[in-house]
Amino acid sequence: MPDTTLSEFLLAACMFAGAALYTSVGHGGASAYIALMALFGLPQAVMKPTALALNIIAASFGAARYTQAGLFRWRTLWPFLIGALPFAFLGGRIQLPAEFYRPLVGAILLLSAARLLFPEAIKTKENVTDAPIPIAIAIGAFIGLLAGLTGTGGGIFLSPILLFFGWSALREASGIVALFIVSNSLAGLAGNITSLEALPAALPLYAAAVFAGAVLGTTAGIRLPLEAIQRALAAVLTIAGLKLMGLF
Repeated sequence: MPDTTLSEFLLAACMFAGAALYTSVGHGGASAYIALMALFGLPQAVMKPTALALNIIAASFGAARYTQAGLFRWRTLWPFLIGALPFAFLGGRIQLPAEFYRPLVGAILLLSAARLLFPEAIKTKENVTDAPIPIAIAIGAFIGLLAGLTGTGGGIFLSPILLFFGWSALREASGIVALFIVSNSLAGLAGNITSLEALPAALPLYAAAVFAGAVLGTTAGIRLPLEAIQRALAAVLTIAGLKLMGLF
């Protein structure tokens, strides 16, 4: 890529690590990409469409791999999608002012950091049951709107809900959440297709890094201690979240 700067290569390297970690549990990594873009000083207008585009790449690969491995259940997913998709589209059409967008995304990053630091806080139930359809649609609508507004896929909210209420087995949740994220991200981008004009020139570099990270993350070949990577990424999310909220 011509005129690629050192900072863009560094950002791509960080995105690779974020994609590898997040796709290992079925997520797309949007919260990590937003955190990293905030730390590297990218404009707010660039962050949302870029995070969604990268989310689609990472989560699509993850959804394909987990579905192929049998780690997916359509009955669990579809009620959440019915509620999420129209509201993700609506959220994508809304451009929040910086004074609202930045603290909202900052709060999501802090929640994501807490989820990484304390994964044992979400206890799965032994007996898996189907989510009541009206409740699942309502939850999906709320998550979809939040995902569209912020440029995330909503997986950081759906996965703990599925596990906490016993609506999915732990391993199957990865495939369910991955496809949920892909769908929300596509709907969010479709809601504001003009935002694609703000995509950075270095997007192909970031996309390649995220795809490579997804390949690594969706296999069983991650050799580094997962706990160390989780804590490092949680630190990045915390710093970026506090920065976006204007706390330093």
